[in-house]
Amino acid sequence: MGPTITRGWLQPGENLPETGRTAIHRALLRLDRPFAVVDGPGGPAVADGGVATLASGPVPAGALPLLAWVPDLTPDRLGSPAFRATYGVRAAYVTGAMANGIASARIVTAMARAGMMGVFGAAGLSTARIAAAIDEIQAAVGDAPYGFNLIHSPNEPHQEQETVDLYLARGVRTVEAAAFMRLTPTVVQYRLTGLTRGPDGRVVARNRVLAKVSREEVAEPFLRPAPPALVARLRAEGRITADEAALAARVPMADDVTAEADSGGHTDNRPLSVLLPVLIGLRDRVAAELGLDHAVRVGAAGGLGCPEAVAAAFAMGADYVLTGTVNQACVESGTSDMVRELLAQASMPDVTMAPASDMFEGGVQVQVLKRGTAFAMRGNRLYAAWRNHDRWDDLPASERAEIERSILRRSFDEVWAECASFFGVRDPAQLTRAATDPKHKMALVFRWYLGLSSRWAIGGQVDRKLDSQVWCGPAIGAFNAWTRGTFLAEPGNRSVVVVAANLMAGACAATRARWLAAQGVDAGPLAGRWAPRPLHVE
Repeated sequence: MGPTITRGWLQPGENLPETGRTAIHRALLRLDRPFAVVDGPGGPAVADGGVATLASGPVPAGALPLLAWVPDLTPDRLGSPAFRATYGVRAAYVTGAMANGIASARIVTAMARAGMMGVFGAAGLSTARIAAAIDEIQAAVGDAPYGFNLIHSPNEPHQEQETVDLYLARGVRTVEAAAFMRLTPTVVQYRLTGLTRGPDGRVVARNRVLAKVSREEVAEPFLRPAPPALVARLRAEGRITADEAALAARVPMADDVTAEADSGGHTDNRPLSVLLPVLIGLRDRVAAELGLDHAVRVGAAGGLGCPEAVAAAFAMGADYVLTGTVNQACVESGTSDMVRELLAQASMPDVTMAPASDMFEGGVQVQVLKRGTAFAMRGNRLYAAWRNHDRWDDLPASERAEIERSILRRSFDEVWAECASFFGVRDPAQLTRAATDPKHKMALVFRWYLGLSSRWAIGGQVDRKLDSQVWCGPAIGAFNAWTRGTFLAEPGNRSVVVVAANLMAGACAATRARWLAAQGVDAGPLAGRWAPRPLHVE
């Protein structure tokens, strides 16, 4: 292994140093025990115990040259201590929201009971369904940490407002704000409601916001206080008090900003190694400029499917990590066994981009599973038809017939009747617009397919398996490669807490291996490799 630098010496303890790479590998995986690597008679050896001295000069008689010292590192020490204290969690690890309840009450409850935090996937659900989830989670976890998703709904602002009103009424104290392109009155109202001054004079925010972003221009408003114009509007409308309005300038809009890289669902496909440092630098510049009462933390999401990726995120300065795709593959997720089986077979290239149902006309895309489904191909075909024609009747007859036969599986008029019934209750303004805009009418019909495709997947509708929309990032490939040949390769064994615990423990092992390598000890390619095991948070 060729030691290059002696860093001091070690007076051995009762146990003799153990020579060889296998001994070093075992020591790296004992996360709660520091160890030394010394230059013994047979080469580098692991010394468990004794007294190490970091110094230069001759090695005293009876001592062994010290090549490296590796401290202990356990999952409860990764990331920001302030994050763990703020949310009352044991590990800086969050299971993020996946829409339509895929990030289920079961996930949130399991994470809370394990001393970590999960966020319920409220996007796409009715207010009544979200309320039922709040009741279920609050009854199950008590004072343990949990969060709910608040998704930006530009096409349905009333739904966004109803969701915030519900959260405020039911005492939901943490939201994950996602898909926001700008600050809206609703998210500002949520943040400012309950602002007070603490005994030390600093502003205390009752409602916490984790903002999930992938661009600097979207992140920056969450790093700053709420815009004065929005604060004044909310005060004039009686949605916040005078005291809350007065304190608004002393608190940033978010407690935490998550750098969402190449994730499943809505994504800009950003590489985490670029996005995270950029957002950390932005946070630091804004903090230095403003000197607010709160310091915003920056977390990492997207592409976190194996321990090495989690370790890399923390090494780049992430205050916490947030996972998504790997949680959908777990037994507690609010999806079907059919989807879990599809995910278990996926590799890194088995994802692609497809039109988003909620922002179809804006050309927004989501990242989905490609292997085992034809959804992306069919969704892109619908988008091309809409983009290239102003009305349904403008499509060639053969293309209309093929779309009705193989994608919609019913006539355009039959689907429109369902849309009219749905929007008549949910958002009548859509019908008013469609009455004079045939292109919008076509968009609503195509959105019917895009919207139901995720529900067919969640419900495990076998006759619509090829139409299943499964939000998925390339992290699933890393996850399946890491778990191959282990008990976690079987979908029925994948539990969110076990997955989280293994990812965090594996990140500790990988980090310790890098510490060892940085001191000049080459322990081989298997050093720090963590094989999944049936453990919980440690």
